[in-house]
Parts: sequence; structure tokens; C-alpha cells
Amino acid sequence: MQDIKIYKQKDLVLKVNKNYDPIKLDLDSWDLFLDKLCGDREYQKEAIKNAIIYLESGRYSKIEDLVEENYQNNSELQIKYTSLQDYKNHLQLPNKLFANIDIATGGGKSYVIYGVAQIMLGLGLIDKVLVLCPSLTIESGLMEKFESLSGNSELKKTIPQNAKYKNPRIVDANVTIKSGDICVENIHAVYSTTGSSIEDSFKGQGERTLVLNDESHHIFNKISGNTTEAKGLKRWKEFLLNDEYNFKYILGFTGTAYQDNEYFNDIIYRYSLREAIEERIVKNIEYVQKDDSSGIDEKFQKIYQNHQDNVRNYDKVKPLSILITKDINKANNLKDDLIDFLVQQENLPKEEIEKQVLIVTSHKDHKANIPKLKNVDDKNDPIQWIISVSMLTEGWDVKNVFQIVPWEDKAFNSKLLIAQVLGRGLRVPQEYQNPQPKVIVFNHDSWSKNIKGLVDEVLEIETKISSQVLKEKERSKYNFEIYNIDYEKITVEENRHKEKNEMSFDSLMEKGIPLESQSVTVKKDTEFEEVSDFKTRNKEYKITYETYSIESILDKFYDDLSWRFDEGKILKIGVEKYSKDNLPPRKLLSDLIIKSMNNVGINKNDGLTQKNKAKVFQSFGVFLRKSSKTPKIKSKIKDLEVIYTRNIVSESLGIGNLRRGYSVFFTNNWKNEISNEDQKNIFEQILKDESLPRSAIKEQNEFLFRTPINFVFTNAKPEREFVEYLCKKEIVEKIESWIKSRDRGFYSIEYSYRKANHQKIGNFNPDFFIKIQKDDYEYFIVVEIKADKDDSIENKAKYKDAKKHFEILNKKLEEQNIKQIYIFHFLSPEGYVTFFEYLKDYRLLSSQKSYRCELENLLEE
Repeated sequence: MQDIKIYKQKDLVLKVNKNYDPIKLDLDSWDLFLDKLCGDREYQKEAIKNAIIYLESGRYSKIEDLVEENYQNNSELQIKYTSLQDYKNHLQLPNKLFANIDIATGGGKSYVIYGVAQIMLGLGLIDKVLVLCPSLTIESGLMEKFESLSGNSELKKTIPQNAKYKNPRIVDANVTIKSGDICVENIHAVYSTTGSSIEDSFKGQGERTLVLNDESHHIFNKISGNTTEAKGLKRWKEFLLNDEYNFKYILGFTGTAYQDNEYFNDIIYRYSLREAIEERIVKNIEYVQKDDSSGIDEKFQKIYQNHQDNVRNYDKVKPLSILITKDINKANNLKDDLIDFLVQQENLPKEEIEKQVLIVTSHKDHKANIPKLKNVDDKNDPIQWIISVSMLTEGWDVKNVFQIVPWEDKAFNSKLLIAQVLGRGLRVPQEYQNPQPKVIVFNHDSWSKNIKGLVDEVLEIETKISSQVLKEKERSKYNFEIYNIDYEKITVEENRHKEKNEMSFDSLMEKGIPLESQSVTVKKDTEFEEVSDFKTRNKEYKITYETYSIESILDKFYDDLSWRFDEGKILKIGVEKYSKDNLPPRKLLSDLIIKSMNNVGINKNDGLTQKNKAKVFQSFGVFLRKSSKTPKIKSKIKDLEVIYTRNIVSESLGIGNLRRGYSVFFTNNWKNEISNEDQKNIFEQILKDESLPRSAIKEQNEFLFRTPINFVFTNAKPEREFVEYLCKKEIVEKIESWIKSRDRGFYSIEYSYRKANHQKIGNFNPDFFIKIQKDDYEYFIVVEIKADKDDSIENKAKYKDAKKHFEILNKKLEEQNIKQIYIFHFLSPEGYVTFFEYLKDYRLLSSQKSYRCELENLLEE
């Protein structure tokens, strides 16, 4: 079977049967209207006709009818979904005459929405249209566009004489919506308790209402936050399915038809980003293929030089650069950093630079900035830089964006978010229709493959099997409950280092500070690739690093030194002693820095880069520590916490992993232990796949598999061998049950260790819990599996802190008269034989110290 299947999005589009009765549905009479509305954009006409035929040909009463028709004839859909029922189970708005239309951002989606609305009204198929959108910005843009179209006398002339509604009124929900109206509203007005006529105008009238949803991906993607906007978006789907309205006709429109990386499965028309670029409907995209920017200042310099190139290349307009962050906090910080950089770069007063930078978020302090977006394309408007949050970037009909900067790489790691970010710069200014302009996306280079995949219109789907806890059937009796400790975090002060009252750096004076050779101005290349023809180019940037004079470095040092002397410390240089009233000569320290600069060929007049400045202070650092104590986070015991194995979360495994050392353990009774039919089909195919390694498939006798999980996954030979031991008859006789923990979220133990002078804190879930009943006690052998001799610093910390955790836990259980005892071991294959011998005769249960393998000895050294 195929582990990963690559699909073309176009192969997943549902085809609407174009055979309909033209007498009942007279679309031909609207050809002149479509020619005038869409011009030479044939894809807009096709999208409009497709939508109306789907809604009104009489062939389909709900989305399932279209799915059934396509599933029988589309082999790609048959591969993606294991059955027709599987497909239906994944539909976003089931049992409704619903579908989505995917038109690339910048492709004129609003014309398609208006065309569908006007023709459906004109044909008398409906009485009202409700157009819903996610924000006031988009609502305002749609209202303006629709009012322009409905008031266009040339367009009106093309409407057939026999049309029922020829001149739709464009309104919002502040007035009563009448027959023949197109109501445009943002989704939040639907739930407004005052001023909205949505309920009065549409309740009980859904059969004769067409609901068109702009930016429909918001309906189906997870929305974070509890703002009014977020709450409205979360309830959008609920409104469409509300039985009190009983809407019959529902369409969605989006240029980002993804749930994260999964392409929508209810698309009836697609005009892709690649098509839009190739047909020059939108700008070409040039994105970073390779870049080695180090630090925010260097990145700003490259972004600034790109911006200046755009100012020169597109001088008929005022080019804009947009920087996009993942949240409001990041946007605020970025705005401050950018303004500081521009002040220094352009040598202008801060108030002048602030006029060039516009921040747009949902925060109350930034709401007043949203209307300013209408004017940012004007040459006389001072704004050149826009900072925005990813979720708010839609609905801007701004054409002069020539550079997009997704600020944090990890914040934009799905096709949905990447498509949204790219969409901000795709619209083409009237002045640059030909030749095709381009937008530079100054992304992190790890993003390039994601852009390429998006534009190449490919979707990779990995086949997975799911491990689940059994809550019924015979093996569900192996579920058990265990205890953990609920810790509370507290801050305590601890001695950081021991200090003497005398400080000396004679050796530093003799050898100098270990600085690095430096270049203040360097040339650095970034490699870009164009979407349309895969052309690459190297752009050379001139990067200037900020330098700090010896005087400014000494000013800072003396400030810190003075503060340190307040603590009663003494500085000794050679035979001289210095204090607050007797500071060391400035020339002495200046000579030290100059000597250190000379050692590596730095001219004293050049100053030091940030990196070398840090080395100076690092060398002086022993004298500048402000306190011998430092705050530390500690864990304080709050209470015991019960964990039930029957609540363990599901875990999925990509089939490809079975070729790379993973194994799946299951019983001969597996068919009765998988409730999902699709999973049964997938697993059946796995069992028939002779290309898998023998070690990948591990069937066990159901009576010897004493775990409440249907599938147990192991990810390497040590884990696999350990599970095999747990299924041996002589071991099974001695144990009640066992469970292999999940990597996250089941039983977490905190550990800490020092690495490169930093305190690292982590959490781990021990691999196995083995339950043994003896003498009225439940013993739990807790095991963490590692390779032989794996005595890393991290493992030593895990071993030490886990042992301490279980000592505390056992003590708490004894105090509360709970008859459970926990024994923890780090174990590697070298110790398996002896470990299980000790388990069989119960020596393992006497104490944690009763068994010790080679790995544990190494971890205690």
C-alpha cells in the first residue's frame, strides 16, 4: 500500500453535471450580463454558472448527492477516502445543498458572489440574499463593490427583460431586508442583540434565501481567543445549520480552501493560484530559497533594501511592505523595533517615521487604523509599512503591496496560513498590468518548500492507523488507575555562586580580552526563486553592523561597577585596590580594550560590533554580577492526582514508519477491537503488504496481551523487545496488566539539568507502567527504555528526578493509606533478561535498589 499519496487539488474538485433542462433553468439569457460583469475573465463566468447549475438543476438536493456521483467516477477520491461513507463522514456541512468555490486571492471573488446573487434573484429562484463575511473591513469592501455594480447602468441593460428582480437593493442588517435585497453583513451582526434585523428578516424563510459566505475557511478552521470577533466566527457554522432558519441554498467562497494543510472536500470550482499567476491576473511571487540572516538588525536591513528597490522599480505608485506576525503582542513589539530601525536608517525624527508605519490588529488601540487602509495606496499618503496579525489580513483591497514578510517562521506553518499571507500582496495596480509585476516574500528559507507545494497544487496525505484505549470488550478489564503528584510552582532565592570580597583580573590585563576579528560592512547574498518559471536569482545586500565606541562601552561598565561597589566589593588590579570612592583609572581599562582590539587587527577608531561588545562585558562579568542570589522556580506538592488509563488519548502512526524501525503489536482478535470501519480496511491492507519488514507486524495471543490498548506502537528495537517480553507466558502469569504510555499528556514527570551554563527544564512520560498484585498491594513497575550505555546528561537528570518523584509519591500514598507502591527503573536491552527474572520471583518488588542494571549504574556516576 502507499504510505504517502500525492494528490493534485484539481483532482479533488467535485464536478457538477452540466446537463440540465434549459427550459426550466434559462442561464443562456444571462450571457450578456456575465460578459459585462466578468469581461474576459472566463473563470469567473464558469464559477458562476457552476454554482447556479449545482443549486438549481434539480439533480442535487444536498451535497451528498454530488459526492456520490463523483465518488463513483473519480479514482483519486476512492484512494483518498476508503469508502463513500468515509467521504460523507468528513463533509463540513452535511445534509445541506452546500459547496465551496475556490478562487485565488486577487482573482475577483466578489464579482462571482455578486453574479450568483443577481442571477438567482433574477431567475426568481430565491427572494433574498444574505452575504456573510468575517469582518467589518470585508463587509465595507463588499458593500462598496456591490453598490457600484448594482448602480452600473451598462450592467443593468444586460439583465434579461423577464428577470424577476432586476435592481437589487444593497443593504446591511440595520434595516429590514425585503424581497429582492442583497444583505451584506459580518457574522458578528448575526448574534447582535440590538440593531440587527437578521432574525426578523430570515427566520422561517430559509427555503427562499441564498446564503453566500465570503472567506468561508473561517467557518471550518479552529479560531483561538475570546474576543467578540472570535466568538462570532466560532458560531458561524452553527448559524448556517440552525433549523429555525432552515437555509436551503448555501455557498462558500475562499482563496484559501484549507483546514490547516487539508484541502476542502466540497469544492465545486477551483481557480488556482498557479493559474492566476500564469494568466497574469495577479502578481508573480518571488520567495526566499536560501538566506542566512543573523539577527533582527540584519533582517531589517535586507527588508529595507528590498523596499527601496521596489520604490525605484515601481515609481508610478507608492510601494508598500507588509510585515505579518502571529499575535498582537508580537505586532506591537515589531512596530517599535521597526520604527527604531527606520529612525536610524533614514535619520529622520521619530514622529516622522511613525507616520510611515501603520499597525492593524483587533486591539482597541488599533481599531482607528483600519479605516486608514482605504487610503494607503494613495501616493500622498505617508504610510509605507503595514504591520498586521495573520488572522486579520483578509479583506484589504490594497494593490501596492510589493513585499510581504511573515515575521515568525513557525507561526505560518500550514497551507492555510501561507496562502493567507501570500494573498495580501497579489493584487495588481492599474499602472503595472504589463509586464507582470512581482511581490517579494521575504520568508525564512525553510518556508520555501511550503510555498512551492502550495503553488504546485499538491497535497500529501499520509495513511495512518490509530491506537485507542478499549472501554468495552474483554481486554478493557486491563484498565487501571495510577497516581501522580499535582505540583505547584513557587519562586525561591538560591545562592548562585560564591564570591570573595576581593576580585582580580590580572591575567586578563596581561593577555587581553579574547575578541573576534570583525568586519563592519559585509556583502551577503540571498537566493530567491520565482513561482511562474522557477527562475532563481541571487540578490546581494550590503549589511552594516552597528558598532559601539570604546567610550560608550566604558560608560556602561563604570555605571555597573559603581552599582557593584555599593555592595561593598573591592576590585583589585595588580597591587592596586579600587572601591566606590576610588574608581580604577579609565585609561587603564581603555588600554585593555585597545590592546584586545589590536590582538585581532581591529582599528581602535572602528568601535566594536555587538558580538565583541558582549565579549568585553562577558570578560568583565565576574565583577558585575548584581547579586549572589538568583530566583529559581521550584515545585511544591499540592495534592495527589488520579490518572485513569481509560482516559488515555488516541495516538496515530504513519504507515511509512513501519518501514523505519517502528512496530505495531495487536491481537488475533483485532477485528473486534477496531470500531472504525475505515481503520479496519487500512489495517487489513497493512497485513497484506508483503513489502513491510517482518519486525513491523507483531500479532499476539489475545490472552497474553494484557494491555487495554488495541494497537501498541514501538519506535525502535529496545521498545519492541521489551513488549515481546511482556507477552511471554511466564511473565504474563505474574502481572495483572500493563500500558505503554503516550509521548505526551499521560503521566508527566518534570526534570531539570544544566547545559552550557543554562538551566534546562523538561517533562517526560515514562514508557511503561506494569501492574502487579501482591499481598494486598498494587505494585507499579515504571520503566523508561533507552539504548545500552545511553548515559547522556539529560538521561541522568530524568533518572535522578524521576526516582525522587516516586519516593515522594510513595510517601504520600502511605500517609493516605493508599495501597499502591511505585518502583522506577531506567532499562536497556542489556538488562532485560535479569530484569524479568527479578520480576518473575518478585525480587523486583522489594525496593527500587533491589535491581540495578548497567545503564542505571552509569546514570548514577
